[in-house]
Amino acid sequence: MQGTVLKVEVGDGDAIAAGTVICVVEAMKMENEITAHVAGKVTELSVSEGAAINAGDQIAKIEQG
Repeated sequence: MQGTVLKVEVGDGDAIAAGTVICVVEAMKMENEITAHVAGKVTELSVSEGAAINAGDQIAKIEQG
């Protein structure tokens, strides 16, 4: 989805569980929580608060394990 990142809930190096909220994106005046689909370690966070994102943009890389 296209929108603006309102909050980033994780940081590089954080260990997260599946379902953890990575960030909150505002799109069409609605807030959408973007969650991790797997458990692991955040190895690359590609968004920041206030940044615009588009459909297909990478939000984070998660290393499983």
